Formats: sequence, structure tokens, C-alpha cells
Amino acid sequence: MKNKDDVVIVSAVRTPFGKFDGVLKSVLSMDLGVIAIKEAVNRINIDPSRVDEVYYGTCIPAEYAIYTNVPARQITLLAGFPEDNISLTIDRACCSSMTALRLGYRAIKSGDAEVVIASGAENMGNVPLIVSAAKSRWGNRLGPVEMEDVLFELGYSRKGFAPVATDAGHVALEYGVTREKQDEWAVLSHQKYFAAHKAGRIKIGEELTRIEIPQGKKDPIIMERDEAPRENVSLEKMAALKTVYGSPTVTAGNAPGMNSGASAMVIMSRKKAEELGLEPLGQILACECAAGAPKYMACVPAKAIDKMLARTGHKLDDMNIIEINEAFSAVTLVSLKMLAKDDPKKWQELQDKTNVNGGAIAIGHPVGASGARVTMALMYELQRRGGGIGVAAICGGLSQGEAIMVKVGD
Repeated sequence: MKNKDDVVIVSAVRTPFGKFDGVLKSVLSMDLGVIAIKEAVNRINIDPSRVDEVYYGTCIPAEYAIYTNVPARQITLLAGFPEDNISLTIDRACCSSMTALRLGYRAIKSGDAEVVIASGAENMGNVPLIVSAAKSRWGNRLGPVEMEDVLFELGYSRKGFAPVATDAGHVALEYGVTREKQDEWAVLSHQKYFAAHKAGRIKIGEELTRIEIPQGKKDPIIMERDEAPRENVSLEKMAALKTVYGSPTVTAGNAPGMNSGASAMVIMSRKKAEELGLEPLGQILACECAAGAPKYMACVPAKAIDKMLARTGHKLDDMNIIEINEAFSAVTLVSLKMLAKDDPKKWQELQDKTNVNGGAIAIGHPVGASGARVTMALMYELQRRGGGIGVAAICGGLSQGEAIMVKVGD
């Protein structure tokens, strides 16, 4: 049953995702964010002045540090939004742009807003090496100064936490998810992506927008597809890779890269969509957040989904498809095994309807953008199937999580 206060999605777009050392490596994440939110409003021909709030997720402040702070505010102004637009920058690690959707959903449901943009961006290849104040501003007068790479172990070990890849590997083995199984899932992620791309399920004008990368006096590079997927992956190549950060199972092959890209979604009340003559692409039925013991990040997507299902009364079997962000193969497989209640047959059934067009291991994981990416991937696939209900979930560093339920059609 449709209600005027339903929260609906009316626009959803992302840039192609770039490789760590690819054509986007020197493009500022904020500039990618500008591209995404401009395209999101332009697609539905809505005046930016009608947008009440913009939420923007980004997770690596060292990347935009030279431009100081409030990237959400800078992005909205650079994108031509009015000066009285309200914006908020969110850092909930990889969850950030799905957290943006949840906050926007709440603002609309409460009546505090009618139109919200939920967005996020990251460029991990553009993260600089840094010199700490202790070693520069108040440090050495003569001699070399040591630089630090904030991407190494994502910085968690500096405060005594284990690298997330290490935790994910140990938790995977704890749940009986072998290295071989993780490698198989990684290969499948690439295979599903290329099948989807060949079939036109990941294309410009739907999920993707075309972007141009200036090349000085040369013609700009036109980017129309994701840069990271690899066609030549195999189980043999995966098995030959060494594990990283002392993880027992996680490798560069069964984990995503450090990527670049941006995503944006426009959500509003059904009443406002009707007033503006916009056809909803989908409806957000519910959002949920979760957190747990830092080691068990791989479990938190399942935890968020279970919380949401318990609150809404839906059953997992009601979900036509599932998206769980592939922070590592371990995360998706452990969470699915938890949702299956350790039933092997059910676990396989859930795998068969999860990330059906490939996931972050193939597509990429620009962390601030990924929560919205998995949500729009879910929505667009439900549209292709003529409607249905699905759930998307994502984990974030030190065991945070988000889940969202989307319905398409009546």
C-alpha cells in the first residue's frame, strides 16, 4: 500500500570506479562528489534549491586535508547549490554513504525534510604521505624527516587495533569459511561482473554516469566503465597470492582494491515526488545500524540485517536479492552463513542471490561511496526483474554496520 509519507528513491547514480593507480589517481574525491550530486539532480531536472539537506560520506580525511574541512559544504557550493543549503559530512568508515541514506530517511520520516541527497566519495590513490607534527612542526631541525602512509593497515594498528584484513581472516576460519572458499567467491565476483556488463546491466544512463578526466593540452580521458575488474582471474592465480598483514586467509585477490569513485542518491517523500511529477525508482522500507566487538567486523552486516528484519516483521525468504558489500570475501560469506543459521543448503541459496552482478572485489571499494553503490545496485536489479524486495548491507572499520531494505513496484 502506497502512502504519502513513504520515502522513495527518485535518482541514483555513481561514477565509474577507478583503480588505485589508475586514471583517477590524482582527482580529488570532492571533485568526484560534485560530479555525482550534479548528475543526480540533473537526471530528474530538479532545482538544487529544492534539496533540503545533503549528507556526504567520506572516510580518509588525509586525502582532502590540504583543502581543510567540511567537504560536504564545499561540494554543495561547488556544485551550484544555494548558500542556504544544509549539509553534513559523515565518517562512519565504509558505512558512510549508507548512513547518509539512513539519516536522510529519518529526516523525511520525521517531517524535518522533504528532499535529501545521500552521497559519498573517496579517492584512495590520492591519499598523500604525511609528516606528523611531532616529527616536523615540533620535531627535527636537521636531517631527514620520516613520512607515514595513512593507508598502511588503514591506521588501525596505531591505536592497538588489528588490521581489518587480519580480523576478517581469523573470524572467517572461526566460522568455517576457508581460504579456498574465499578465493572462489572472489573469482565469481569478477565473472558475475563481466557477465552483467556484457548483458548491459551496468551501463551509462542507469547506474553509471560518464566522466571526463582533463589531461592538460591533450584530449580528456573519457571514463565509461569501472577500471578495476580483471577478466583473467582464476582459482590458480588466487591460490598463489600471499596473505596480507598476517591474515590467515585474506589476500589482495579476495579483497577489493583501494579505489576511487563517488555515488549519490536523491530521496524524498512520495508526496513530494508526486508534486514534482517524478516516478519513484524504488521505496526505502527500512534502515538499520549495528555495531559489535571490533574483531568481528565480518559479522556485522548479518547483525544489521537481523535487527532490521526483527523490527519490520519481514523474513529473509521475503528478499528476492541481497547485496552485502565485499569488504573481503570473508565478510560476505561469514554474514551469509550467519543469516543461514549455519545450514549448508540455506547458505548456498543465499549465496546464489547475493551480489548477482558482482561486488566490490571486482567493481572496487571507494569506501565513502560504497554504501550507496550497493543500494542502487540492489534497486536497479529489482527493476530489471519487474519488482520485488531486497536488502543491502555493509560493514565498516572496527565493526560497524548498516542495512537497508528497498522495494520496487507495488
